[in-house]
Amino acid sequence: METNWAAEHLQIIRTLMERSALYRRALAPIMIFAGLIGIGAAVAGAVLGIKTQTEFTGYWMSVALAGVAGAFLLVRRQALKKNEPFWSPPARRVAQALLPPLTAGLLLGVLVFIVWSRPAVVAAPNDMRDDAGDLLWLPALWAVFYGCALHAAGFFTLRGLRLFGWLFIAAGNLILLFLFIPREFPELAWQNSHYLMGFLFGFLQLAYGVYLYVTEKRDL
Repeated sequence: METNWAAEHLQIIRTLMERSALYRRALAPIMIFAGLIGIGAAVAGAVLGIKTQTEFTGYWMSVALAGVAGAFLLVRRQALKKNEPFWSPPARRVAQALLPPLTAGLLLGVLVFIVWSRPAVVAAPNDMRDDAGDLLWLPALWAVFYGCALHAAGFFTLRGLRLFGWLFIAAGNLILLFLFIPREFPELAWQNSHYLMGFLFGFLQLAYGVYLYVTEKRDL
């Protein structure tokens, strides 16, 4: 039994290594799509006036689900185009690597949404207003969890994906450090939360997707 498991494990690793170039080509459109979704959602959130913590959390979780659905369709389309099985053993390994940190980020968002959507027993003080400007720590933590997911998936796909994951982890921790340092700045506006999400999950992913696309073209 152990011999069969080891042989299967080695075959999966060999397949993943052989498909590294394919995963690189597949990742470029996914990152570009996710980046465009993130930038568009940030602009829409600011324009539509989604400014309470409850609205902000629910809105961006919906955007994340839309992004995951779109990425799923892109991967499935590419698998059908290449006449390859979609839910293959290598794909399952990558999904298993992504699942824990992405689930943690999802549960964090659900918890925040539930807590802030509950009616308050007493009126909140002025420094505890239901304002998305006070919620910058949530995008930072989401960035850390997302970076952990990318780093884990990078062991099965691209080395550059691990470095990209470290970028999200570093960015999230720097934002948290900024929020916990005493400062004399004016109160943060609620639009900043949308702009931060647009930068982290929009601009950075779009830039990485364009980089993958351009470098792949050069290799050809």
